[in-house]
Amino acid sequence: QVQLVESGGGLVQPGGSLRLSCVVSGDTFSSYFMNWYRQSPGKERELVAAISGTGGSTSYVDSVKGRFTVSRDNAKNTLYLQMNSLKLEDTAVYYCYARHTFTYSGYWGQGTQVTVSS
Repeated sequence: QVQLVESGGGLVQPGGSLRLSCVVSGDTFSSYFMNWYRQSPGKERELVAAISGTGGSTSYVDSVKGRFTVSRDNAKNTLYLQMNSLKLEDTAVYYCYARHTFTYSGYWGQGTQVTVSS
C-alpha cells in the first residue's frame, strides 16, 4: 500500500529556515496530487501548500506565500516544503497528503513537528 514518511522538522528560531521532505512508496508518485497540511494544538488542520503531479502547478495559503516553496522530485518519489522566514505562528505538526489524480484515494503521512521559538 501507499506509505508516506515525513522528515526534516525540528526547532528553529524566528526568521530561520527548514526543509521538510515526504518520501512516498507503494505506487507511482507522479500519479498523485500532493499537499502539505499543518495542525497546531486546538486548531483545525490547515492546507498549507499543494502541487500537481508534474510539479507544474502550485498553490499556497496566503499566510505562507512568499516564504514557503513546495516542490517535488518524481525521480526520487519525494515531496519537499522549503520554509523560510519562519514565524512563531508556523509552529505545528506538518503532514503530507497524497491524493490519486484519477481514483481520489488519499493517504496521510505520520507528521513531523516544526517548532519556531526564540
